[in-house]
Amino acid sequence: QAQLVESGGGLVQPGGSLGLSCAASGIIFRVYTMGWYRQAPGKQRELVATIANGGVTNYADSVKGRFTISRDNAKNMVYLQMNSLKPEDTAVYYCNAVRLTPSYRDLWGQGTQVTVSS
Repeated sequence: QAQLVESGGGLVQPGGSLGLSCAASGIIFRVYTMGWYRQAPGKQRELVATIANGGVTNYADSVKGRFTISRDNAKNMVYLQMNSLKPEDTAVYYCNAVRLTPSYRDLWGQGTQVTVSS
């Protein structure tokens, strides 16, 4: 059974750092583009960062230079290192896995809360 499980959320002060992890199971991890998305209260879910199977990364402008996405294909893991956190980074963060071939498939984790507050 395909599954994504996030961990690492919590409460952090502005300017602090936090790392998120996502463990994938039940999929051929290396063929998927992995991503992190977030959803703040009253707002739509938005892209944070993605990393393709070849390692090419893409970031939302709001997190460029502060967040780093990485993956470990041997461990079926994807990570999000978040530095210089701001209150506006507060949201539920979701792990995503998507593939286009041989057929489209889109998977989501259950989400982990990140709260940036003093």
